[in-house]
Amino acid sequence: MTVTIKAVVFDAYGTLYDVQSVADVTEDAFPGYGDIITQVWRIKQLEYSWLRTLMRRYQDFSVATRDGLAYTLRSLGLQYDAATFARIIDKYQHLDLYPDAVSALSAMKDRKLAILSNGSPDMLNALVRNSGLDRLLDATISVDAKKMFKPAPEAYMLIEEVLHVPPAEVLFISSNPWDACGAKAFGLNVAWIERVTPEAMALACVESETVTPLTMFWALRTQMDELGVAPDHRIRALSELPALVSAQRS
Repeated sequence: MTVTIKAVVFDAYGTLYDVQSVADVTEDAFPGYGDIITQVWRIKQLEYSWLRTLMRRYQDFSVATRDGLAYTLRSLGLQYDAATFARIIDKYQHLDLYPDAVSALSAMKDRKLAILSNGSPDMLNALVRNSGLDRLLDATISVDAKKMFKPAPEAYMLIEEVLHVPPAEVLFISSNPWDACGAKAFGLNVAWIERVTPEAMALACVESETVTPLTMFWALRTQMDELGVAPDHRIRALSELPALVSAQRS
């Protein structure tokens, strides 16, 4: 069944912006550790956001980001100074856009376009401004307004509150499986970006023994979860979105 899509709303981290691009900075600071820092850091960053929501001890995503990095460096036995820590954290305001992001958004300007992210307002506003997406987006929405992180239903409520578009007329885009499941459970139309297939990970495991630990973290972050809900659409890249959206009734 086709639906009328009036708003296309994106997750930010991992969907429009490549969180793995922090590896450029982490590898420079800690040669040989760049990838493992990036993987563990991302897992702990998300884990802290969920735990703080469950504990009802909210602090914004900048705190989860800093705490996740501190945990990662400590657990790997890496020594650092304040300047090095600050330089790594600053990369979150300058994450690389996925190469097809600008063209995909530009092709859908006949719909309302927005970000809904766990990021704090300061983090998101700087990132969107630095990447130039502020010229394409109608809104940048932070869950900070609800003091609860996705995938809490209250976070997804912000879409209708800000854009004045009901869930049935929203297409939500995320590459994060937990986010895609959360959005679908809430009642949004959902497209999941499956950038990493199980087949690709299996091949990585057999090609080299040294990649196996990183592939494990990769699997934890990128494969669809078993939560009893499924996205409406599976795509491989942002570049597929304009055709998907145009196929919906105007």
